[in-house]
Amino acid sequence: MSDSIIRIEGLSKTFAGGFQALRQVDLSIQRGEIFALLGPNGAGKTTLISAVCGLVSPTQGTVWVDGFDNVKAYRAARERIGLVPQELTNEAFETVWNTVSFSRGLFGKPPNPKHIERVLRSLTLWEKRNNRLITLSGGMKRRVLIAKALSHEPRILFLDEPTAGVDVELRREMWNVVRELRDQGVTIILTTHYIEEAEEMADRIGVINHGEIVLVEEKNVLIEKLGRKQLTVQLFEPLEALPPELATFALIQNEAGDELIYSYESAIQKAGDGGISALLGALNKAGVGVKDLHTRQSSLEDIFVDLVKERA
Repeated sequence: MSDSIIRIEGLSKTFAGGFQALRQVDLSIQRGEIFALLGPNGAGKTTLISAVCGLVSPTQGTVWVDGFDNVKAYRAARERIGLVPQELTNEAFETVWNTVSFSRGLFGKPPNPKHIERVLRSLTLWEKRNNRLITLSGGMKRRVLIAKALSHEPRILFLDEPTAGVDVELRREMWNVVRELRDQGVTIILTTHYIEEAEEMADRIGVINHGEIVLVEEKNVLIEKLGRKQLTVQLFEPLEALPPELATFALIQNEAGDELIYSYESAIQKAGDGGISALLGALNKAGVGVKDLHTRQSSLEDIFVDLVKERA
């Protein structure tokens, strides 16, 4: 990719006990995108993020962050990254303002109260700036983690399970915050267990399993290429058995016998194989009365579950 802000080549990590967490990972993240990294527990998501951020030393391979090798030019690479960890680790008796300001100082940045104010306002934390962290709700504490990660004006933001344990309303508020950050030019990489989060927000999806990148694809292309569609045919009268004219369509019949389910690849149907037309013609020829039709497109979750099963 011509404008990659993160480039990972041949990245592997084997821990002291012999467990191989990453296997020859190649990945590029484009500047200004929201990239979602999906994978089951233990797939290597957090290890990959930690290796890019310089928190874990890879066994082999190279990571470039905005053009800087994250080993040879660690400081330059790391200051371009903001990391929001999964765990809520905050200084319980410190104020919101102080903890965010202190995080900026850790990166050697001079004080900039105007920037800290902008960050706190954008995360709806301004009214809480003088509150001690121990007094905040779980959702507010998570916002403070994001504010700390943004305190030194990074170009890249890693969000490791950003909405784990927060309610649905707050999750949607957080999605809006992430979109606003992307609109300001921040590149966002998030790991998530909530697949609707990736479906709602991501420009591209990467799937990791057993330490290997299974695929990387634009979200809409992924759903189009790997998605399946289901056509549910509601009948006027239940069928005791399928007529021979319908034998070639691999139909599933419900228990009552008054619905037929036809599954097909969306890409094939788009190419015009005539599957639905042929099915409706066969139903007509067999004298089966059709009451109604419903279609359903497989979700990103369906695709993800199928992919992980395939590569298990």
